[in-house]
Amino acid sequence: RYDDEVMLAAKLAVARAVGAAARAVNRGGGTSLPGKLLMRLEPDALALLARRLPRGSAVISATNGKTTTAAMMASILERADVGVVHNHAGANMAGGVASALLAAARPRGAIDGELGLFEVDEFWLERVVEDVDPRVLVLANLFRDQLDRYGELETIADRWARLVAGRPAGGALILNADDPLVADLGRERSDTRYFGVDDDGVALPELQHAADSKHCRRCGHAYAYEAVYLAHLGRYRCPNCGQRRTDLDICARAVELHGVRESRFELHTDVGSASVTLPLPGLYNIYNALAAAAACLELGVGLDGVVAGLEQVSPAFGRAETVDFEGRSLSILLIKNPAGANEVLRTLALEPPRLDLLAVLNDNVADGRDISWVWDADFELIADRVARVTCSGTRAGELALRLRYAGVTPDRLTVVPALADALELAAARADGPLYALPTYTALLELRQLLARSGHTGRYWC
Repeated sequence: RYDDEVMLAAKLAVARAVGAAARAVNRGGGTSLPGKLLMRLEPDALALLARRLPRGSAVISATNGKTTTAAMMASILERADVGVVHNHAGANMAGGVASALLAAARPRGAIDGELGLFEVDEFWLERVVEDVDPRVLVLANLFRDQLDRYGELETIADRWARLVAGRPAGGALILNADDPLVADLGRERSDTRYFGVDDDGVALPELQHAADSKHCRRCGHAYAYEAVYLAHLGRYRCPNCGQRRTDLDICARAVELHGVRESRFELHTDVGSASVTLPLPGLYNIYNALAAAAACLELGVGLDGVVAGLEQVSPAFGRAETVDFEGRSLSILLIKNPAGANEVLRTLALEPPRLDLLAVLNDNVADGRDISWVWDADFELIADRVARVTCSGTRAGELALRLRYAGVTPDRLTVVPALADALELAAARADGPLYALPTYTALLELRQLLARSGHTGRYWC
């Protein structure tokens, strides 16, 4: 036992030194590199370190919103005086989780923190959950994303179904009832808690073109929707076998959406109800808030503490983050798949007309090589409200073409592939707010440009 502890301490020291060296040369890879090395040196590192957390762990996974949901949970838990070990930099594969635990590990292996809070990539969820064995597992949504990496949604859904079926009773499973593919995972378990929206005032007129899970997983028949809230999320039933959205344990009613700055809703739970003013935009962030609230209530935080944490949360990295840039308000709104892009566009449609946009489309590995998803994003929602768009990125030309087909006239479109030049041009054109819509790697590059110019801090530090 003593020898094992000595060996683990030595491996932690080596991995920690590598992480320090990576940060010294200012490479973003420093967020996951030390964890990857630690797992090479000690394959059981995740399990060994996670079991030393006094309050166990919570794990969140989703196609969209897991970073923001984790940030909301961190805000709630920290205000409840719960010390969290959190992979806040967004490195959400096993190496990133290991890096977060490594950063919190003391020289002899004890952990400087009480509760692990880990957002986990959909594809890596099985591995991390097996090692970490979380007290609370949150599965928030499944949308079509990076098909060249993941394949169809059913591929991930099948993996998640195996994971949930193999989980012993006792831990809490938090599921989005409005996502039929996710909701089905917990129907046979007694430890499932469901969240969702219950307000037809924010329902869409019809199922969106970008909607994904349109068919009953049990019998294959097309769902009939009584209300569509976001992509394929809503209140649904199967006319063939009778499967329908389950009852909600936690829900949002009286929803108000106020552009890019905030949203409001009534939070209803089995321990009471409260009004929430969320300093983040869009219905998608209300879903994130519901997931965070459900998880934190399961972890023992009171309703007042949940509300306080939600109302004081700061935007996660690039998720409705607003900075001052050359005297202009620059709001950064990540887009990476049709469902997420459509919610950002729906939010922008609530802003005053004459929108000034910097749209950046990359096709790097982390973005997904297949950028055909832009044709499923409803840019038509804002086409007549756009004053000008500066298109940038490795696929700037294709993005400009998509916007042209959406109805943005050529005199309002400029293509500048180099992001630094595009940012400078977009910022110099006029006064008023500027909205940046970057894909994932474009977001990282934009954040680095802003950090170098002193407009924001370095996220990776």
